[in-house]
Amino acid sequence: MKNLTIHILFLILISSFSFASSAAYPAHWWQEVDRSTAPGWEVLPQQAGEGEVILSKRNELGILSNFAATDFVYKGILYKSVEGFWQSLKYPESDIDPRATYEGIEWPYTRAEVELMVGFLARKAGGYANSNMREMGIDWVTFQGKRIKFWTNIKGAHYELIKDALRTKAKQNPRVMEILLSTGDLILRPDHIMGDAPPAWFYNKIWMELRSEFKEEFL
Repeated sequence: MKNLTIHILFLILISSFSFASSAAYPAHWWQEVDRSTAPGWEVLPQQAGEGEVILSKRNELGILSNFAATDFVYKGILYKSVEGFWQSLKYPESDIDPRATYEGIEWPYTRAEVELMVGFLARKAGGYANSNMREMGIDWVTFQGKRIKFWTNIKGAHYELIKDALRTKAKQNPRVMEILLSTGDLILRPDHIMGDAPPAWFYNKIWMELRSEFKEEFL
């Protein structure tokens, strides 16, 4: 833990000197991509405004995506990605969970299986869960047996849970911390269209909050 703290401190010092003072960011972060070759949902690197950068999966910034395969242990459980963590919250925690006993509802995966998923597979598992939640008429997920309102514009329990998962991901993965700090003071934008989503969905804004937090914590 001591070595990791020293490493993080070093990264903060380097990023503060190199990026805040000279704005010498990698040019490929804004490399133009042919729109005709990209899916409609994608926000391309060149669409960043002044002082902004897109957290594109086309380069190393993609490691900050919830989809990225970045192992982390949270509250004693191994997750392969933040997306896997996020979507697993929708699944029954036990055989007596009301979601597991609801008549006519089937779950294609177990919660433990979803915890180990990454990328679009985890998102697909979440899609099945969304359908079940609509069928049951519920708007909550669970963590450690506690019900948490899922779709809300308040930065409540769900928001704090996702933020803590992202915090843990960065602290347990030096490369994630390195990439985050290397963005200096740039405004981070998501690489996909967000629409009118709750605060917990805006991982880019959460990363900016955490970036400031890490700088204060280690300096």
